[in-house]
Amino acid sequence: MTDQISPDGGSSNGGQAASFTKGVNDIQQNIARIIRGKDEAIRMTLVCMLAEGHVLIEDVPGTGKTSLAKAISQSIDGSLRRIQFTPDLLPSDVTGVMIYDPGKREFNFRPGPIFANIVLADEINRASPKTQSALLEVMAERQVTIDSVPYLTSPPFFVVLATQNPVEHSGTYDLPEAQLDRFMMRITLGYPDHDEEMQVVGNAATGRTTDQLKPVMSAEQFGEMISVVQKVHVSTAVLGYIVTICAATRTMDDLRLGVSPRGAVLVAQAAQALAATRGRAFVSPDDVKAVVPYVLPHRMIMRPEAELQGKSPNDLINEVMASVRPPQQRASV
Repeated sequence: MTDQISPDGGSSNGGQAASFTKGVNDIQQNIARIIRGKDEAIRMTLVCMLAEGHVLIEDVPGTGKTSLAKAISQSIDGSLRRIQFTPDLLPSDVTGVMIYDPGKREFNFRPGPIFANIVLADEINRASPKTQSALLEVMAERQVTIDSVPYLTSPPFFVVLATQNPVEHSGTYDLPEAQLDRFMMRITLGYPDHDEEMQVVGNAATGRTTDQLKPVMSAEQFGEMISVVQKVHVSTAVLGYIVTICAATRTMDDLRLGVSPRGAVLVAQAAQALAATRGRAFVSPDDVKAVVPYVLPHRMIMRPEAELQGKSPNDLINEVMASVRPPQQRASV
């Protein structure tokens, strides 16, 4: 019998594990009422949020990027702020600004939309590099520094759900490597199959939208689930497996830049969250294998000659995963 999640991180009769997985399934099923045929993308986005990571949802227009982000925020009864990124957006439009109070003869901080439980950064690559850089501190440290004073973002959790179109380049700015590295996962949606697309069109024809979704849990309840994830055990052997995978990318001839130690940390955190959704209190090598394709490829910078040969970061990750032997997992009793 495998270990189950318990409040103290040890073993239990599976009651908390059942409650945790039910919470995740309730959110996923609620989202799937509108977002059809994207179960894997929904699940991985929730895994990322449970690990308190930021998600970059990338795909062509019309595939449901913004709808997915809105459906997730609608399913959790927390504060949501949407920022429509445009070339003329200023950093202060995101982080906030100091406003002079003539009555008190002092400046007061007026928080920007970044101060919320969930922030939807729509079309993030349409903002200028100056505005994009305003997100670096808040995404990494959950705070904004204005006039040397730090202001913390809203607990119990803070997540940026960002969308971008990788095809259209007119009026866009490439996200710098430092910005991409702040995102725990990059997720693509792809086109639905025939039956699923019929359901999408049917929902639109009958007026069913993400705005009609009702929350299935509060922000505080979701915050409690995050605290459970943080207690999921990662063995020394699994940690070594993660570090070996990431280190292997740094010596690949086809890469100009491999995965940083931050990437290894985020793989471990994502694997913890995935293990929790599977009802376990420990991370297995299979959890690591499942999250690596979402956490690592966008952190790898290809050499031009490798790109000309038709190789992609995903191809190189597959090579690494095939070359690194996973640790043997002992059955728990």
